[in-house]
Amino acid sequence: MELNIKQMNYDEAKEISKWIYEEAYSIYSMDQSDECINELLNGNYFSVSDRENNLVGYYCFGEAAQVPAGNQFGVYDSKEYIDIGLGIKPDLCGQGLGVNFLSSGLDFARNKLSAKGFRLTVAAFNQRAIKVYERADFKKVNSFERISESGKIEFWVMVLC
Repeated sequence: MELNIKQMNYDEAKEISKWIYEEAYSIYSMDQSDECINELLNGNYFSVSDRENNLVGYYCFGEAAQVPAGNQFGVYDSKEYIDIGLGIKPDLCGQGLGVNFLSSGLDFARNKLSAKGFRLTVAAFNQRAIKVYERADFKKVNSFERISESGKIEFWVMVLC
């Protein structure tokens, strides 16, 4: 799949803020709030469209790709990595697009952001995503738990080897 990656604009941010993921993955759903849209427009988010200009996902880099609770455990202390986060449109999840989507984001970051080392954070239950990351040579190097109103969630920190 040929992907077009560019700085997120308001219309794209508004559309992405409405994405709702099925249960188990619902922690990745957004809430359509102005706060959510403003975060997507903070300069760290990039929209991803297909050849027909259909919005298929997004990438985020740096602090925007980190789970804030990880800071208290020091999992983001190493500055040799750039953090990458990504999201695929909910109705495209589970269709085998993950490896290509991730690779395109890594290439974009290498070419446009001069990134060399990569780190990502993923919920430990998200085995679908972890399989994609492992296929792309990411390895688990750390983990931590975040406690929220919905309970305890373990997150894995993975780096590209």
